[in-house]
Amino acid sequence: MRTVLVTGPGGAGRTTLAAATALAGARQGARTLLLTTQGSAPEAVLGVRPGVAQPSAIAAVPGLHVRRIDPADRFRQEFLAFQERAGAAFDLLGAAPLDEDELTELPGSESFALLHALRAAHAADTWDLLVVDMPPAADTIRLLALPAQVRRYLRRLLPPERQAARALRPVLAQLAGVPMPAQKLYEAAEGWERELAAVQRVVDAPDTSVLLVTDAGPVAGASLRTLRAGLALHGRRTDAVLVNRLLPTGSADPFLAGLSGSQQAALKALRADCPDLPVHEVAHLGRDPQGIDELGALLDGPAAVLTAPQPPADDPWTVEDHLASDGILVWRVPLPGAQRDGLGLVRRGDEIVVTVGRFRRIRTLPSALRRCTVSGAALRDGALEIRFTPDPGLWPRTAPSD
Repeated sequence: MRTVLVTGPGGAGRTTLAAATALAGARQGARTLLLTTQGSAPEAVLGVRPGVAQPSAIAAVPGLHVRRIDPADRFRQEFLAFQERAGAAFDLLGAAPLDEDELTELPGSESFALLHALRAAHAADTWDLLVVDMPPAADTIRLLALPAQVRRYLRRLLPPERQAARALRPVLAQLAGVPMPAQKLYEAAEGWERELAAVQRVVDAPDTSVLLVTDAGPVAGASLRTLRAGLALHGRRTDAVLVNRLLPTGSADPFLAGLSGSQQAALKALRADCPDLPVHEVAHLGRDPQGIDELGALLDGPAAVLTAPQPPADDPWTVEDHLASDGILVWRVPLPGAQRDGLGLVRRGDEIVVTVGRFRRIRTLPSALRRCTVSGAALRDGALEIRFTPDPGLWPRTAPSD
């Protein structure tokens, strides 16, 4: 199943273009599901209220379905399940459980609900194309990085290899007469690990990609560069850029002509900043699209994106061997759009921490690089090249020749 994540700066019209992308896929014959956290916007352009428990079919477009994710309902379900699992520990503390009708969602609930819906849609094996109306781009980058980050935290705080302690917990539970909180904690962590691993497989899949929606405003270029670098830092592939709400050129009205000229200048700069990406123009209709017919007027860009070839699934962070020529290994990290200002690099034991502006990623070093020291780094042609010099005390010695 192909997954297209539609995001961009807030207010750029990503929800509308997510619906247009889903419509394009369905008209190409794909069984398509549009996932969104928005209720009114998809209803206005598709003419149907999105289902919550089950997707709603769009009668006018065979194969197209839409579902609205309800973070509040998902939060209540998860909290009540956790409360039941931890009941023995709460009893020991004398805590009073919360009832369902007094639970309100906490900040961040939408992110977990969206990831759960993404995984569930893949597990259902019902769809050919999944289009997801994501949060604003900066939040999307953090959201897509969340499974790997939380799994790392779990491995550090609750390492699964503590087999001796795990074996003793049932004995301690019998002596105490109640399940030990630590046992429940490890069981919960194992469940979280399975769920997060399943989500990460979907996010990291080679057929999962991103559409960036932006306007043609004066700050569009700088914003897009930052977002592309953040997506690339976490290994997310961007398929194309959709430049939304472009006014027609050649207007006799001086105000409209000036605004259109400013948009065209910004569009030219966007194309120069993204030479490796298709940049599609989406015309302004003079109003928000209403219904399938008007939504169809926006389809040229998204339809072209859906026919784009799929790249290989290789890890974009590649190690280049320059030992024979320069005595170093180079870890190449693609960061299109990144600027030298705001780049950070720190080594922590067997891990490397790369910072690009407000985004950060921690990766475990490949085995060969763990026996090296970081000897420098440079940003060249849209990639961060980290140089590693072998540590003589750790690097395998070459046997002398006869």
